[in-house]
Amino acid sequence: MDSVSTDTAQTNLPPETAVRDSTTADDLALATVRTVPMEGTRTRREHDLLGDDEVPAEALWGIHTKRAVTNFPITGVPVGHFPEFVRSFALVKQAAARANRRLGYLDPAKADAIDRACALVATDSKYAESFVVDAIQGGAGTSTNMNANEVIANVALGLMGRKPGSYDALHPNDDVNMAQSTNDAYPTALRLAVILATQPLIRALDDLAYAFKGKAVEFADVLKMGRTQLMDAVPMTLGQEFDGFHATIKEDVARLGEAVALFREVNLGATAIGTGINADPRYAALAVEELSRVSGQPMVLASNLIEATSDLGAFVLFSGVLKRVAVKLSKICNDLRLLSSGPRTGLGEIRLPAVQAGSSIMPGKVNPVIPEVVNQVAYMVIGQDLTVTLCAEGGQLQLNAFEPTIGYCVLSSLRMLTAAIDTLTKRCIEGIEADRERCRTLVQGSIGLVTALAPTLGYEASSRVAQRALKENRPVADLVLEEGLLTQAQLDQLLELEAMTHPTRRKSGGALS
Repeated sequence: MDSVSTDTAQTNLPPETAVRDSTTADDLALATVRTVPMEGTRTRREHDLLGDDEVPAEALWGIHTKRAVTNFPITGVPVGHFPEFVRSFALVKQAAARANRRLGYLDPAKADAIDRACALVATDSKYAESFVVDAIQGGAGTSTNMNANEVIANVALGLMGRKPGSYDALHPNDDVNMAQSTNDAYPTALRLAVILATQPLIRALDDLAYAFKGKAVEFADVLKMGRTQLMDAVPMTLGQEFDGFHATIKEDVARLGEAVALFREVNLGATAIGTGINADPRYAALAVEELSRVSGQPMVLASNLIEATSDLGAFVLFSGVLKRVAVKLSKICNDLRLLSSGPRTGLGEIRLPAVQAGSSIMPGKVNPVIPEVVNQVAYMVIGQDLTVTLCAEGGQLQLNAFEPTIGYCVLSSLRMLTAAIDTLTKRCIEGIEADRERCRTLVQGSIGLVTALAPTLGYEASSRVAQRALKENRPVADLVLEEGLLTQAQLDQLLELEAMTHPTRRKSGGALS
């Protein structure tokens, strides 16, 4: 065997390169695959273990892909719908080709063609149209791996001046899939895809947190009533409420960063079950080294490849973090809907941007449609988290056959959350206004003010004042003065903004000095 080469002069992909998804799932399904070629369409004949079949002559996919499209008409959402996954698969194949070339197993001319083909597939969105197998499929992802092998092989053949299907010159399995199995290529590509797809989500969350912080500053002097169990509690500022939203979103950014780091550990080189059969002992380390180089992401080889091939615990944990993000976003949107309710007969403390008419029968009605759509996305993510949990639990022995559905759920959740958060930030949060007069009126009329007086008046006297205020429908301040419990100066001091919305009680008790 030749010694390991250090030839890595071929062009690397810039890590920031992203594939743009410019087509819909329906477009891909209708435009790229026909299980039976149309009459008059030129075809080529391909062969697999089940026999021969015809595929369109210029198609980049081949017979294995065609059979998978026929067998799995499940969601209508092809793998090409997830550009990060397409890019990641191409990078895995590129890394494998480079490692096999360095080890002397892959002919340099073939390796160069595969390398360049992978770079094209990873960076040009048009190739996503050829990843046509349904995202949910049987076979633990074999159909997706075959689809990738065929596309990359045929792109490489084109670079070599050969026609699609000329597999005598370069073969999808023997060359593109060399030293690999679906069981290490697919999960490695999926893990890298999750890393890439999480970056836009983190950016979206950062933007949302920044927007909340801006509103927190803008509303810092707007006094309002806080509420617990939907009942008046104690005063706060609207700025404090929005600053709470900012803080909870920033927490989620930190948790996402921690969880996504788990996907940097991959089993590339494990081949079928983790034993590395059909791969050089040096291959796994080299392939992961090359994957780090071409992706711009620091990937590491799992310490136990048998465990790494069968265990999907990282997906369970990460999906749980996505669920946490969804739950917290939905709660915030519930709050926004409540705070903006009315506009005359609800809380009406804030005004959401009016983005569209709210009724076909009630003129002038405007609904909180942006928070509502975020709520619905959150419910989808929460449901998909349960699916991920069940799929991870359902694996048997050395492999989990349900990884395609895990990938579909996690990538879908990432995509929907990112879009929903961007929409929430730009179409809602940035345009929120405070109804300062409404907030002031509600505070002045609330019996919750008495809580700020309790350390001075005592619990019994404060309770009596609260009962009178509620029964007589009179302001707390008027009753306190009427009963001679405090002077106007003392009352003003105790009901001052800072005193009511921050820790201010003195050790000696009594009114503030």
